[in-house]
Amino acid sequence: MSVEILNGVTIVGFVEDEEAFNSWVKKCFATLDEDQDGVLSYTEMMKELQCLRVFGIDAEMDPNEVSTLYFFLFLQFDRYSNGVLDLEEFKSAMKRIMLVVANGLGISPLQMILEDDSFLMKVVEWESTKLPLR
Repeated sequence: MSVEILNGVTIVGFVEDEEAFNSWVKKCFATLDEDQDGVLSYTEMMKELQCLRVFGIDAEMDPNEVSTLYFFLFLQFDRYSNGVLDLEEFKSAMKRIMLVVANGLGISPLQMILEDDSFLMKVVEWESTKLPLR
């Protein structure tokens, strides 16, 4: 974990950088696809949703309620209603989630504690490559 400064503008920039965003999505998808069948099941995707702490209050909620909320969120991303997410569905889901987070953060820089492998840390790392060298 590390303390970083981040704002919504940086997240939007990362999402709009198609090369960086697509590369990260592919790596993340491959990591989550434990059985390597080319799609993410609800169980596989649930791990990513829990890491993102989409609802922010997971620890305070009833585990069954959290599971139900995550299931309905998963269904929102499952465009083909086949119970799994392919790479494009996953990419769309991650883009939507990241833009919602960006909107919530706004334009003011915030100091945050980030996990080393979190998507927000990936955004910080991406931004550091864009900073001019002195």
